[in-house]
Amino acid sequence: MDKQMKRNRICFGLGTVGRDALYSLVSMYLLVHLTDVVGFSDGGLAVIGIMLTAFGIFDAVIDPFVGAIVDSTSTKWGKFKPWIFIGMIGTGVLTVLLFHNFRLSETAHIVLLAATYFLFSIFFSLNDIAYWSLMPAISKDQGVREGVGAFARICANVGMFAMVLIYLNVPSMFSWLGLDDRDVYFIFAMIVTVIMWIFQSITLFGVKEDRSHNEKAEKTSLRDLFRALAGNDQLLITAVSMALFMIGYCTTTGFGTYYFKYAYGDEGMYMVFAAVLAVAQLTALSLFPLFRKKFTRKQLYTGSMIAVAVSYVIFFLSFEFLPLIVIAGLGLFFAQAFIQLLMLLFLADAVEYGEWKLGKRNEAASFAVQPFINQFGGAASRGIVSFTLIISGINMISQEALANPDKAAEIIAATPDSAIWIMKLSMMILPLICILIGFVLYMKKFKIDEKMYEEIIRDLEERERSGEDKKEGSEEDGDKEGKEGNAPESLEGDSCNVQA
Repeated sequence: MDKQMKRNRICFGLGTVGRDALYSLVSMYLLVHLTDVVGFSDGGLAVIGIMLTAFGIFDAVIDPFVGAIVDSTSTKWGKFKPWIFIGMIGTGVLTVLLFHNFRLSETAHIVLLAATYFLFSIFFSLNDIAYWSLMPAISKDQGVREGVGAFARICANVGMFAMVLIYLNVPSMFSWLGLDDRDVYFIFAMIVTVIMWIFQSITLFGVKEDRSHNEKAEKTSLRDLFRALAGNDQLLITAVSMALFMIGYCTTTGFGTYYFKYAYGDEGMYMVFAAVLAVAQLTALSLFPLFRKKFTRKQLYTGSMIAVAVSYVIFFLSFEFLPLIVIAGLGLFFAQAFIQLLMLLFLADAVEYGEWKLGKRNEAASFAVQPFINQFGGAASRGIVSFTLIISGINMISQEALANPDKAAEIIAATPDSAIWIMKLSMMILPLICILIGFVLYMKKFKIDEKMYEEIIRDLEERERSGEDKKEGSEEDGDKEGKEGNAPESLEGDSCNVQA
């Protein structure tokens, strides 16, 4: 790996640290903030649950169109970096507004939340699509991509778990200011936004994009967009499998704080548990290159899925016994780190597959699948979490605890077993079903293995060389004919032959 590629690997990966910290703040803790800090009624929470789900699905649907816009971009800063910049600025400002301390009425708060979250989703998609589309533009080599992708996932997990470890401690960290929790989280959101901007700037200024494809690229029309998505069967299979996995994964993590607060009975233990999981994920991503030397991607994916299934069963039957919870968590998150990285690589390979099959390269339109999956998975999970809290009665318990802070511990400790089992079914069994369906689809339909990918790359390179030879031959013929004074008719005939 040359010096520039090493720089690309580091600078690309570091861009995810602040970005994933900020996204985790919104995706994992916005609902927690609204229920346990702001305090919404069941009716208000139901409206929010429907709204966040609907907006998330709508944003997921428009992501491919955003990808088409990115694919059609051509500037002196490249195709992707302008949108990374625009997305990071808008996302940061809107995150601060999501955690505002304006003390609005419940209705006014919901209206502002609706507008802010809708715009947040769009700006984050711009950033996310452009950012991940930059990865296949760094290198076509699978080994290099695996290194870039692994380091990026490590950095992303550092950002995510930093948020998990810090979030619940935010009030105590800022207690010296003498402010209430709503004011403190508003300040915290501003700090996270600045951190995100700093790390994203490292990617903007440090990564060198391969623009050789941009010189030949045509603008992506709506017809091209639908062709790129509908015609790329491997992209569609990857999208559906990843979406099912993310619905399960996001649902499980979305219940994390609630599980340790109401089922386990010690909210503070969630941070210890998260620290253990962070070590498991970072270890998995660090060891991934070693596993790849001994196993194929398909073997790793299959083994990881088996580990996920076993871990979910142990988690569900742990009966809140901490050693079993830790064992399940280690197995689940170690395997999950492999799965998310592998799916990212499947998606990157589908870019070349689409170019090979359809004759046109669409990085951003293809990588629009990534935020589509994240948005759809997050939207579905927020709906599941919101309505589970209402149906189980946990939201009413939370409101009662907020209204009676002196008796909050007793109120939470009295959470009925029926509420806990309803939460565990939504947190563990439903996600497992979704993940296994996605795995079966992958096993039956996904066909890009290492051998096929090498053949695709060879064929694309041969096409490129053949195209260049034809172009050079055409130019030489044209020069020769011009010197010999051929008639315009012969030039027109040659032109038609070249186009054909």
